[in-house]
Amino acid sequence: MANGGPVEHGFPHLETVREAVTALYRRLSYDTVRTFSASVAPVDVAFCDTDDLYLGAQRVARELVRHYRLPDARMIVSFREMTHAANVELTAGPEYFIELNDRFRTHRRDIGAALAHEVMHVYLHRLDLSFPGTRANEILTDTAATYLGAGWLLLDAYREDAASLQKLGYLTPEEFGYVLAKRALVFGEDPSVWFTSPQAYTAYGKGLARARRDEQQPPLTAAGWAGRRRYARDRRHAQDPHPAGAAADGDAYAFTAQPPGQLRVSFPCPTCHQRIRVPVRGRVRARCGLCRTVLECDT
Repeated sequence: MANGGPVEHGFPHLETVREAVTALYRRLSYDTVRTFSASVAPVDVAFCDTDDLYLGAQRVARELVRHYRLPDARMIVSFREMTHAANVELTAGPEYFIELNDRFRTHRRDIGAALAHEVMHVYLHRLDLSFPGTRANEILTDTAATYLGAGWLLLDAYREDAASLQKLGYLTPEEFGYVLAKRALVFGEDPSVWFTSPQAYTAYGKGLARARRDEQQPPLTAAGWAGRRRYARDRRHAQDPHPAGAAADGDAYAFTAQPPGQLRVSFPCPTCHQRIRVPVRGRVRARCGLCRTVLECDT
């Protein structure tokens, strides 16, 4: 939790974020991800200063348990002085003890954001889905909470003004915006209508622009002129009998000649980022086997 300290910006964790989206689709399946088409509604996690602190926190926790479909899980919420925003004790259940930073006693509107992250820890724990290393696992948790409909709370908790600076979660504000935009493009949802933080609007706009770039990379037909020209150049190099293959933009797309004489191109699905491989033969339509997105390609 950044409170008065510097806030990291940009997309430094983008590779891990994309891996997390792929992992969600693989572990949950397309059908299960689609059941999260509706985000947590602001009215269901609203918390005003007149609400009882503990009863209100328990109510919000129950709503997030319902949203994540953990009916046999009970969250016991308490408050104490700590460095981080919150902590959850991951046990066999059905009771889980969540500790929130004492700061939330007076910043109650952000309790839902902290609980969205901690309850997602429980959800992933029950799924037995994790990434190696604490930081990667926390990025997975932020990404999963956001993609499954509760992470708009975390981005909305980012506020920066003359009096204070606050950001929750391990993703940068722009990365939260990116995952929210990926979700919005899949479900036709506009989370910006729920933001109360001016900075959240800006971060979401930057994330949306980055998410749209995923849909405009060659060999997709939506790629721009410069991308198409670069792709054509790399394809010519790949067809040379001497080099083994060619790639562009790191892991954006890569050519292979398997079997010999039959050139194929692989590229990440713009929705779930699983790699798709298709033959190089002009206009083709590809369907991602993981998220079922149909892609128009010019290979």
